[in-house]
Amino acid sequence: MSEDVLVVIGVGGMGESIARRLGAGKQVLLADFSEEALERVASALRGEGFAVSTQKVDVSSRESLASLADAAAALGDVRQVAHTAGLSPAQAPVEAILRVDLAGVAYSLEEFGRVIAPGGAGLVIASMAGSMAAGSLPAELEGALSLTPADDLLSLPFVQPEALPNPGAAYSMSKRANQLRVQSASLAWGKRSARVNSISPGVISTPMGQQELDSESGVAMRAMISASGTARVGTPSDITNAAAFLLGPDASFITGTDLLVDGGVIAALRSGALQLPTA
Repeated sequence: MSEDVLVVIGVGGMGESIARRLGAGKQVLLADFSEEALERVASALRGEGFAVSTQKVDVSSRESLASLADAAAALGDVRQVAHTAGLSPAQAPVEAILRVDLAGVAYSLEEFGRVIAPGGAGLVIASMAGSMAAGSLPAELEGALSLTPADDLLSLPFVQPEALPNPGAAYSMSKRANQLRVQSASLAWGKRSARVNSISPGVISTPMGQQELDSESGVAMRAMISASGTARVGTPSDITNAAAFLLGPDASFITGTDLLVDGGVIAALRSGALQLPTA
């Protein structure tokens, strides 16, 4: 009898939390660019009784993700895939964000879409930044972000590094693309009787989130938190709870959608209670 496999791409705060919540009784395949992070998280999970294997991955490389997908399929039935890897504006320049956050997710959706088991489910961590960009991008641009083959995405004229003013703009557009590509990928995944969705977190208390709060955008982020309905920073558990739902049987009729888990920031923005600076 083939074993069920959980793949977690990116072992930061959210990825580790998802692996711990969903990995019991499964073969857990952890993937990350950092071998040090992989070993730290894998050792901790093995010490708690999880069956864990690891593989270094560069999500900006289709070949690397194809190798990871093949390795996952070799372990058993790929039932759950959580793609949490990404770079924030405080961490990287425009070009790196486009390669990792934009192209990397597109490659992942295609490569795991060919190995996901019937009844399986996938999840991409997008961002509320993508929800902020929704409605501000021309329909033609959104169509291109949604349907352009993954190998051609970085050739689009409007995603060239010189076409984007700063890492924040690259991040917002990439995360909007994540939401859109999950929608279109849900049809291909559906042909394998599988589902795929995205989660758009708000400000989450992870090392990446703290780095953003400490950056130049920290003042605006704190204003968002204060204006939101919950008036607090999110935790990795908040995202893991949503991930467990979308990757589990209770969400069997949900695919191709984005779940906003932001504490109410987008609601405050759209209601007019929150005003963001225009420059």
